[in-house]
Amino acid sequence: MYWCKRYLATVIGLSALLYLASCKKDSSAAKDTMKFFDLKGYFESEAARLSKQNPDIDKTAIYNHQTEEQKVHIANWKSELSMFSESDINKPAWRLSYDVQSSEGFITYKAKDPALKTQDITIKKDGDKVRWILIINHTRSAIFTKTLSETVEKLSYFPDSLYHVQKKQYTRFLGINTYNVTGKFN
Repeated sequence: MYWCKRYLATVIGLSALLYLASCKKDSSAAKDTMKFFDLKGYFESEAARLSKQNPDIDKTAIYNHQTEEQKVHIANWKSELSMFSESDINKPAWRLSYDVQSSEGFITYKAKDPALKTQDITIKKDGDKVRWILIINHTRSAIFTKTLSETVEKLSYFPDSLYHVQKKQYTRFLGINTYNVTGKFN
């Protein structure tokens, strides 16, 4: 009976060690999943950089032709740039979902499927330095052939210069709403 308990304890111990070893994150596998430009990583890096710099921002918000302007310090850059980072297309399921075109400092990703939220990303780079990023997002929900809601977003980012979010939203029962937010760096 003693050898049975000892054998069982050894088997459980080895099983636990093998399980823990299999949970180790493989960094090479993570790199292999990055087929496209790391938009999420780029904007997380920008958020950290801007949090340290704490620049003054001239922010203009327009909602259905009503304008509000103010000079602000952004307390949470990660949240401020979240619409940009949420447009990341580096998901394993989407590896074949985008056409990639590149020429003379431009990289463009175009969705093959109109049901994908992020339809277009264009990045202008000089070497490794990003000059600007333009993102087009589109979502639509419908029942049968009737559109219930549709949203088009155009996101523009120019490092240390300006960021701009244009959003047009149609809702069947509320009509059309437009939002424009521009942040200019001082």
